[in-house]
Amino acid sequence: MRTAFDVFSGCGGLTLGLRQAGFRVVGAVDLDHLAVAAYRSNHEGVATWCRDVRDLDGRTIRERLALMKGQLDLLAGCPPCQGFSTLRTLNGAREVGDKRNDLVFEFLRLVRDLEPKAIMLENVPGLGTDGRMARFSDQLTDLGYAHSWRVLNAADYGVPQNRRRLILLGSRRGPIDFAEPLAERATVRSAIGKLTSAGESGDALHDLPEQRSPKVRALIRKIPKDGGGRLDLEESDQLPCHQGFTGFKDVYGRMAWDQPAPTITSGCHNPSKGRFLHPTEDRAITLREAALLQGFPPSYCFPRRGGKLALAALIGNALPPAFVCSHALRVAKHLSQR
Repeated sequence: MRTAFDVFSGCGGLTLGLRQAGFRVVGAVDLDHLAVAAYRSNHEGVATWCRDVRDLDGRTIRERLALMKGQLDLLAGCPPCQGFSTLRTLNGAREVGDKRNDLVFEFLRLVRDLEPKAIMLENVPGLGTDGRMARFSDQLTDLGYAHSWRVLNAADYGVPQNRRRLILLGSRRGPIDFAEPLAERATVRSAIGKLTSAGESGDALHDLPEQRSPKVRALIRKIPKDGGGRLDLEESDQLPCHQGFTGFKDVYGRMAWDQPAPTITSGCHNPSKGRFLHPTEDRAITLREAALLQGFPPSYCFPRRGGKLALAALIGNALPPAFVCSHALRVAKHLSQR
């Protein structure tokens, strides 16, 4: 079985996708204690490091996992991407001055230390227009990796969610083909349409209560079902802060049953952060629904501690497993042919 190591593992979406593609994930590292707790609950037997990746060197990894340089099949990871986000790059700067952005070079350092046969890097599209990408690419070439990257929509790869992501694939054995889009897209209905009512399901992640003011609850009840939004209302029915303001049109919008969901973010439990209202029920989606829309199975465990905000961040920042799996299958095929 092909081996893989997960860098910036979060709660385990990347690892799950790799495992679905047939990889044996042998190690993972992440700084966030809550994310590592979630990871360990779902991926027993994987050697994990709960620490800053800058404090972890390849020699330590190789010794713990009994790996020789060049033996690992795949090094995969998603460096924290908030610094490359759309809102942070609206000023058109070629390089955004956020220290988290330099973590892509920590991934590169581990490539140099471990010499994996193949690599997979995932991030937001903004990385592609940042000056660091050119430097990253040049150094990968110097290390002998043929590579390329694309910005793709996870909805084209079995994820019930529109989510544009940059993915880079590389190998010391030649270029790797990207997965082809699927013919049909998964939808909100296919992901969450058959769930038991929130609040009485017995699933703590699905039953977490939400607190809204009477004014906000009244607004939500007026939003048209199945894809409606606040702009469908009379201006007098909208919140005072929205009256006369048409920006961020998805705020207080409902998802549509037969379309993919919008991008699930760390604000996915809050209708003031985007189109996160349930298609027909007068509430925001639950955290279990958010996890399902990311592509996690219903049995995936998330810690009860940490609070709703922290759990929403874990889920919103995760990688959709089905998207990862599609491309990891191409990596596996590439390695088996060479």
